[in-house]
Amino acid sequence: MSENSTEASPATSPVMKRVLRLSVYAAVLAATIFGVYRVTRTTSAPADSAAEHNHSAAPTSATAQPVHLAAADAERIGVTYAEVLSGPLSKEVRTVGQVTFDETRVRTISTKIDGWVEQLLVNETGQQVRPGQHLLSIYSPMLIAAQEELILAGRLQHDMRGATDAAQANAATLLESARRRLAYWDIAANDIADIERTAVVRRTLPLYAAVGGFVLDKNVFAGQKIMAGEALYKVADLSTVWIEGEVFEQDLSQIKVGAEVQATLQAMPGVHRTGRVSFVYPTLSPDTRTVRVRVVLSNAALQLKPGMYATLLIQGTQRNDVLTVPRSAVLSTGERSLVFVREANGSLAPREVAIGVSTGERIQILRGLAAGETVVASATFLVDAESNLGTALGGMGNMPGMEMTTPPVPLPKGKE
Repeated sequence: MSENSTEASPATSPVMKRVLRLSVYAAVLAATIFGVYRVTRTTSAPADSAAEHNHSAAPTSATAQPVHLAAADAERIGVTYAEVLSGPLSKEVRTVGQVTFDETRVRTISTKIDGWVEQLLVNETGQQVRPGQHLLSIYSPMLIAAQEELILAGRLQHDMRGATDAAQANAATLLESARRRLAYWDIAANDIADIERTAVVRRTLPLYAAVGGFVLDKNVFAGQKIMAGEALYKVADLSTVWIEGEVFEQDLSQIKVGAEVQATLQAMPGVHRTGRVSFVYPTLSPDTRTVRVRVVLSNAALQLKPGMYATLLIQGTQRNDVLTVPRSAVLSTGERSLVFVREANGSLAPREVAIGVSTGERIQILRGLAAGETVVASATFLVDAESNLGTALGGMGNMPGMEMTTPPVPLPKGKE
């Protein structure tokens, strides 16, 4: 047994040493990890607490402090000033629109009798039509019968010249009735007079345009049978057109009927047309949250064509005695609006304000400022950054590890 033990010890001694060495390494590693964990917990807790309770560590515009800027520094960063003014303010609402027809100048041309189109003179869509222009010639048995009645009534009146007054009156009434029937069927007065004068029945009679404009729709062809009331032409007078645009819900209070509008069209760059709001539609689109507005424009030269796009600049309702500052003077953080006011000592103090409507250059101040005060009009963001930087640096003195003390001044040699 002793011999076996003596022989085994040389074999097991290196293994045991290796095991012991690994155990020591593991213990040291565990102690290191535990020490790092304790240090992290000890140092992070005060930092987290400071971050939670010391709001100056993350400065915002709400904690901004007055800024003292020398004239040279203000000029270097581009700071300018403006006075708080009191006066009239009218908001301009900008939107896009599209040229369309003036619905009050769109007419349908039809006949009041049945018949056939013998001759078609206005036979193209888009063709311009003048008032009283000959559109087509129509053959109708009803017109033939009405012409015969007119001729007979004329002869009867001629024959009754020597009869009693009552007989002459009856003949005159019949003649007037025959004339009126043809007139009600849109037969021109000169054509009726020619029929009476010549006492000849015409096979066809002309149909004239009651209004002028451009043919939008043509639903008639030569040789076609047409019925009373059937729409033959749709004609639009383009001497006046509409532009319809969409105004957002929040701008609706600024839009009034009669407001002046400047219209700019892509087809005519640099040319501005002036019109007025003629109608604000009574309904709002639930999808776009917009309301349609209508602008009337004169189009005597026929340059405005339906379908063109236009940019509309609508003059909103004017407000009097309104406090305003330049738009660039107001710094909005999402939760509040700030301006920097120049104090009597020259410092720039942040002040929270309530804002109202705005134009392209100025913005209304509802409260927070008084007329005559001076505010920063440009480089407001840089002034705000300077103010917040001072707040941040001032609050770091209470943070762990950020205690700032003046280093001791070394004494001269021999006086230590």
